[in-house]
Amino acid sequence: MKRNGILNSEISRVLGYLGHTDCICIGDCGLPIPDETERIDLALAFGVPTFMQTLTEVVKDMKVEKIVLAEEIKTKNPQVESQVLQLLPGVEVEYVPHAELKARTETCKAVIRTGETTPYANIILQAGCIFA
Repeated sequence: MKRNGILNSEISRVLGYLGHTDCICIGDCGLPIPDETERIDLALAFGVPTFMQTLTEVVKDMKVEKIVLAEEIKTKNPQVESQVLQLLPGVEVEYVPHAELKARTETCKAVIRTGETTPYANIILQAGCIFA
């Protein structure tokens, strides 16, 4: 049994095979997930687990060099945007229309579905390189 880190075996597996520039997505419970993209469903009930709980644990195990957020988060969910930026200081941020973020999930290695119910609580994480 693992002593620390992410206990969810599916998330742990996906993080283990990410290479530099590969992407994963963490989404709210309403984010549509393309059939061809792996779905890791953590949603237990509305709000459980939260987007930020999930993101916080994932970034402990993942080197992130860039994030993609929906432009709409700035006005529709500034609290979550602020928490994301505080959690990932110095990481490059790209804002795109929400429709584009949804389209980009097709190229993600996996989408982790949370129980989050606040608007635009979705993020794409691009893996960085762990050596110089």
